[in-house]
Amino acid sequence: MEALSISLGVSSALTAMSNQSGNIQQSSGLTRAIANFFHFDALGTDLPTEVLAGVTTFVTMAYILIVNPAILSEAVFLEGSGDLFGELVMATGISAAIATLIMGLYAKLPFALAPGMGINAFFAFTVVLGMGVDWRVALAAVLIEGIIFIILTLTNVRNKIVAAIPDAVKHATTAGIGLFIAYIALKSAGIIAPSEATFTTLGDLRSAPAAMTLLGLGITAFLFSRRVAGALLWGIIGTAFLAWVFGVAPWPEGVVALPAAPTHLFGQAFTGLGELFQLNLLEVISIVFVFLFVDLFDTIGTLTGLGAKAGYIDGEGKFPGVEKAFMADAVGTTAGSILGTSTVTTYIESASGISEGGRSGFTAVIAAVLFLLSILFIPLFAGIPAFATAPALIMVGVLMMSGARLIDWEDPAAAIAAFLTIIMMPLAYSIAEGLAMGLIAYPVVKAFQGKARETTIGMWVLAAIFILRYIFVAGG
Repeated sequence: MEALSISLGVSSALTAMSNQSGNIQQSSGLTRAIANFFHFDALGTDLPTEVLAGVTTFVTMAYILIVNPAILSEAVFLEGSGDLFGELVMATGISAAIATLIMGLYAKLPFALAPGMGINAFFAFTVVLGMGVDWRVALAAVLIEGIIFIILTLTNVRNKIVAAIPDAVKHATTAGIGLFIAYIALKSAGIIAPSEATFTTLGDLRSAPAAMTLLGLGITAFLFSRRVAGALLWGIIGTAFLAWVFGVAPWPEGVVALPAAPTHLFGQAFTGLGELFQLNLLEVISIVFVFLFVDLFDTIGTLTGLGAKAGYIDGEGKFPGVEKAFMADAVGTTAGSILGTSTVTTYIESASGISEGGRSGFTAVIAAVLFLLSILFIPLFAGIPAFATAPALIMVGVLMMSGARLIDWEDPAAAIAAFLTIIMMPLAYSIAEGLAMGLIAYPVVKAFQGKARETTIGMWVLAAIFILRYIFVAGG
């Protein structure tokens, strides 16, 4: 009996060891399949490194899950501002997941995408609130922009458009958007207030929103200066937590919940198509062009920087396979518009994951999965007060202003065009107006210099389009 017991015990142990060995072999086989598909060996990376890189990228740019809905909620609503916040969080998270997954599986690059900062402000404050265009119509414009971007990527016309835009205006657009975003944040927090005498003036810094914004800015600046991963996200959460503790804002009603279906946003881009083409033709062209322009050059600049950091740029300065990355961006924008959010673009924050060793598309896959899971935390995001996002917006403005250093300030044409682009965006409260001023000024000043040969037909065509817009569309 004892022998039988021992025999059964040994048999059970051997069976358990066999099952464990099988599980290990199965796990090892899956790991090898992933490694082969994403070319780990050729890129000098491994599974743990790629997972860590994906998590780092997500944490660094997760602030968009709060900031994008907060911005779009000002213009996208049914009865009042904020009533579609939860659906906007879903649209943000799902569109980011789709685009990033395409980047990982199709382009096999370690870059993450999400609705872009700056272009969301153009969508909300310029197109919808400024021009009075219904948000459904604005989503239709984003849908058209995404489709055009897909066509431009397939036909390689993109390069000709890039050549038509002066470098000074490209760099100034980034800096101007940064200034515009920071201005919006300062205004919404009450740090800047309206004045009959001077139009704007310093607000009441003793008010709760202004004081909490300044405190949050200090926290975010500290984390950022110490190079803490996800500094902007932690700054938002830290500011919100202090606001809850001090009673400045109510505590969230929950943390995790199953999300409701985005019934009020999904497919509204198709609803807006008919009304879009009832607008003035120049107005439609202007709206779609700015969406396309900002997405196009933001993506070009970001991919170039990230490609260089990840070692994808060859000796001739070319980025092999970059068209696949552009396609991921274009499809992401198209899908995002259908889901109910503004233009999706590649994020420079992907550099944080690259710094952790991420080199393959599996980094993007991990980030995409985390974006998808993030929509479970809508109750927590909804409880974050608007002023808690202001410090992050101001820091985004700081980061985007770096483009100004690339401008040739010694060249009058470049300097004047760049300055008008940058200054007019916040003062006119419109990215489009700043861009228009720069595109008009550059070839004109070049002609004044007697250097018209340094311009292109494309530059003059763009300038003419915007001049006609000012002539035939009141107030630009």
